[in-house]
Amino acid sequence: MDTETIILKNLSIGYRTKNGTRLVAEGINAAIRQGELTCLLGANGVGKSTLLRTLSAFQPALSGEVLIANDGNSSDAGTSLTSLSDKELSRLIGVVLTEKPDVKNMTVRELVALGRSPYTGFWGTLHTADWQVVDEAIDTVGIGSLRERMVHTLSDGERQKAMIAKALAQQTPVIFLDEPTAFLDFPSKVEMMQLLRQLAQDSQKTIFLSTHDFELALQVADRLWLMADGLHIGTPQELARSGALASYVERPGISFDADALTVKVNR
Repeated sequence: MDTETIILKNLSIGYRTKNGTRLVAEGINAAIRQGELTCLLGANGVGKSTLLRTLSAFQPALSGEVLIANDGNSSDAGTSLTSLSDKELSRLIGVVLTEKPDVKNMTVRELVALGRSPYTGFWGTLHTADWQVVDEAIDTVGIGSLRERMVHTLSDGERQKAMIAKALAQQTPVIFLDEPTAFLDFPSKVEMMQLLRQLAQDSQKTIFLSTHDFELALQVADRLWLMADGLHIGTPQELARSGALASYVERPGISFDADALTVKVNR
C-alpha cells in the first residue's frame, strides 16, 4: 500500500480580509500518497491555487491542519507544517510555480544549483557532492545538452524542465506544481506529464499538481482531486464510475465517455 505523505485533517482554506473571512473550502480530510502523480482539477476560481498555497505553507489554513508523515511513516500522526521552520520546510517540500523565472545572465546549471540552498552554509558555497546532485537532476529531466545555456534563451518547455530539475536538486520527498503544463504545446504537455509520473514512480516522490489539462490528467494521473461541489478523490476510473467527472465537464453539446475517459464535443 502506498504511504500517505501529506495528510489533511479537517482543513478549511480561504482568506482573512479586513471585511471578514472568505471561505474557499472546508472540512477537507484527505491524503496525498508517495509514489503517485496526483492531479488537482477544477474550474477557474474554485480554489485550486488557494489549496496549493496552503499545502505549501505559503498561506495559513483557516482551520484544521496539514501534516507531513515523519520519515515517510504514516503510522503516526505526522508533523504539522506550521510547527516547522522555513529551512525545515525547504528540505521537505519543493514548489514549482507557473510564473516564468525572471533571471538574466544565469545558466541552466546555475539555476538548478539554487535548489541546493537549503543545504549550503551562510555563504551558499556548493561542494563537489552538491554539484553532483545538480548534474544528476539535470540529466534526470533530460536537459543535459542545455546545461550551459542561458536561462532566458530557453523555450517554455525547456525552462519548465529546468525548474523541475531545480526542485529535484532540492531533494525533497514532496513536490507541488502549479499548472506545470501552462504555456506548453500539446506534445510538450504530454511529455511533461509523463516525466512527472515517471519521477513519482521511480524516485518514490509525492508529486501533486494543479492543471486545466482535463483529458491529459485522466490518462496520466494515478489519482485525481476534483474540486467541484466539494472535493472528489479517486483514480480516474473511480471518479468516472461515480459520475463526478461527467457532472464536472458535461454541458449542452459536451458529453463524457466514462469508459474511454474522453470528452466528446457534439457537432
